[in-house]
Amino acid sequence: MSERQTALHGAHQELGARFTDFGGWSMPVRYESDTAEHHAVRRGAGIFDLSHMGEVEVTGPQAGAFLDHALVGVLSTIGVGRAKYSVIVDEHARVLDDLITYRLAEDRYLVVPNAGNQETVVAALQDRAQGFDVRVTDRGPETSLVAVQGPRALEVLEATGLAPAADVSALKYYACTTARCGGVDVLVARTGYTGEDGFELYCANEAARTLWDALLATAGELGTPEAPVTAAGLAARDSLRLEAGMPLYGHELSTGITPVEAGLGKLVEIALRKKDEAGTRTVGHDALAAMLQEAPARTLIGLEGVGRKPVRAGYTVLAGDRPVGEVTSGLPSPTLGKPVAMALVATDALEEIAAGNVSIQDARGRGVEVVQTGMPFYKRG
Repeated sequence: MSERQTALHGAHQELGARFTDFGGWSMPVRYESDTAEHHAVRRGAGIFDLSHMGEVEVTGPQAGAFLDHALVGVLSTIGVGRAKYSVIVDEHARVLDDLITYRLAEDRYLVVPNAGNQETVVAALQDRAQGFDVRVTDRGPETSLVAVQGPRALEVLEATGLAPAADVSALKYYACTTARCGGVDVLVARTGYTGEDGFELYCANEAARTLWDALLATAGELGTPEAPVTAAGLAARDSLRLEAGMPLYGHELSTGITPVEAGLGKLVEIALRKKDEAGTRTVGHDALAAMLQEAPARTLIGLEGVGRKPVRAGYTVLAGDRPVGEVTSGLPSPTLGKPVAMALVATDALEEIAAGNVSIQDARGRGVEVVQTGMPFYKRG
């Protein structure tokens, strides 16, 4: 039994959710059907409880300079009300987590790590804050996060009495603002992890149930068979993010996978160039710079199944008869009707793989026919 429960655990029980342990939290994996919840997000809207995610507030006159030092990325130059994706690494350039950072005011930021890495990120930020005029505060225990994702996401928010609706509808991707939704004060961000338009809403734990109920009430008002609105669990979230080619820590990112191998070389290159120009340095700066000078030993690629045999994480990738890598994430794609996977493979095998001499070996040693494809596997519109 997981030790932690979100403020919405009771609401999920009432909906008949099935639970799973995720990062030490008891989280709804599904309510009725993974596939139905997945399609709801692609066609209408899905409502997710993401309160297991971390929230770390960084405040003070040197908040921007501190985050430039602590994270891979230049956070001091993003505008108030904007957000940026980045990673945090150790001094050897090993990835501790990937995260999103919001600039809420001139000297106030909100860093959002993954659930299983929250304690690691908080500890690293507090340690790296030495010598900077900043305060690092873990807001995770008091904060809930609800996401509304899908082409009808804005309609769902507006149906709850969203105010000011014009400010939220005008939000650009990776931007945020304060608002009231369902009678609750929220920080609304136009971000997500599904490949669809959508919003993530941060609120106090004590207001989470009011917000959740207001959002779920729109299912009966707005939902149709063609464009449903429904609660969605982590199983749908995983298949959605995989179709969108988005990495998951512990699969495509880890301390054993370099940022360059994970496809984040351009992010690192731009960040280091800007920091060199500004005369600033990030933790792991030298190791990251050295990493950019060499071709990565492994490369993250996309694969599609030719038939319907499933492709799962941990399966071996073969170039000819030679094992050259491993599937990091793999699932049947509800949208595409075929298996899709991300795999980390030897860079020196890329030419052979591109030529079509590639297959998958499952856990029982049976072959699965696949072809290499670009990512993301799915793009909205």
